Amino acid sequence: MKAVTWQGKRDVRVEDVPDPTIQEPTDAIIRVTSSGICGSDLHLYEVLAPFLEEGDVLGHEPMGIVEAVGSEVTDLRPGDRIVVPFQISCGHCFMCEQNLQTQCETTQVREQGMGAALFGYTKLYGQVPGGQAEYLRVPQAQYTHIKVPEGPSDDRFVYLSDVAPTAWQAVAYADVPEGGTVAVVGLGPIGDMCCRIALRQGARVIGIDLVPDRLERMRRLGVETIGLGEHDDVVEAVKDLTGGRGPDSVIEAVGMEAHGSPASKLAQTMASFLPDAVAAPMMEKAGVDRLEAFYLAIDMVRRGGTISLIGVYGGQADPLPMLTMFDKQIQLRMGQANVKRWMDDLLPLALDDDDPLGLETFATHHLPLEEAPRGYEIFQKKEDDAFKVLLKP
Repeated sequence: MKAVTWQGKRDVRVEDVPDPTIQEPTDAIIRVTSSGICGSDLHLYEVLAPFLEEGDVLGHEPMGIVEAVGSEVTDLRPGDRIVVPFQISCGHCFMCEQNLQTQCETTQVREQGMGAALFGYTKLYGQVPGGQAEYLRVPQAQYTHIKVPEGPSDDRFVYLSDVAPTAWQAVAYADVPEGGTVAVVGLGPIGDMCCRIALRQGARVIGIDLVPDRLERMRRLGVETIGLGEHDDVVEAVKDLTGGRGPDSVIEAVGMEAHGSPASKLAQTMASFLPDAVAAPMMEKAGVDRLEAFYLAIDMVRRGGTISLIGVYGGQADPLPMLTMFDKQIQLRMGQANVKRWMDDLLPLALDDDDPLGLETFATHHLPLEEAPRGYEIFQKKEDDAFKVLLKP
């Protein structure tokens, strides 16, 4: 089959790889019909090379049609249309029963000290072949699936794999009080979806980003926006909008791709030139994240407020302003989204023909799988107004 493979920094290629097969009785095979390029895929494209090997198949936002199932997958049959959550979880362990599917004890990558295995996302998360491919093997398929009906376009459902539940969890963790204000730092696909969900739930939303097109996209939906390049002091600009106090909640939707810290950018660049055996422990133990967006959230949120951290980070030893965090009595919640936990909230919205979250128009580019390298490039460089790219095998 054809699949998008990682070959090195800023080098992805569509290559022939072996077709997936049923390996365990809990497996299923799907024919992929749509698969997104995620902002966190750009971490693989740019930063996390030490945790990848040439030929790794990328992608963790797929959906498609079931082709085959193992003997223990009794809830699926060939022909079913499903979305595949980005994490692999069993549904019956202690953590899954706590609705913490990202910590699934059946698929935890214990040799790396990490949580549940993820599709297409490095040795740290199990090196499981991903969904930017013509076919995908789905482990733990008895639970790692979301059934959707025939009829509506893939665009209505594919974001249930990651974008929509990640944003829903970010808003839930932000704990915005009724009638309160939430600031969203970073208006990429996750931040954008956070704004949509928070607006729907009745919050006042302030969106913050560098990219004019993203700011305009949010303004059209009724979000108050602040451009990072338009103010000498963004924190004061936000406080001016909130009676001098700051927002009740801040969602940090940027993570390690944040602009701003020359030292950390240098560390990322250095790591990309080091042998993997040296670079990997450096990134895990020394810290190479650029924390400007997180620092901004800490300074911006009101005293006693909540920060919901949904941007992806990769380092361990990054310094935090603990005195400020303690003094302001900040509440902090974070983590990978527990996809299945939020389906009872999200699936009805995806099924609603009024499309309340604007899912059908969320993507800016639909590309054939063969054009994946171009999709990665324009998304990473923010060219051609690329905001969200869906691949069509």
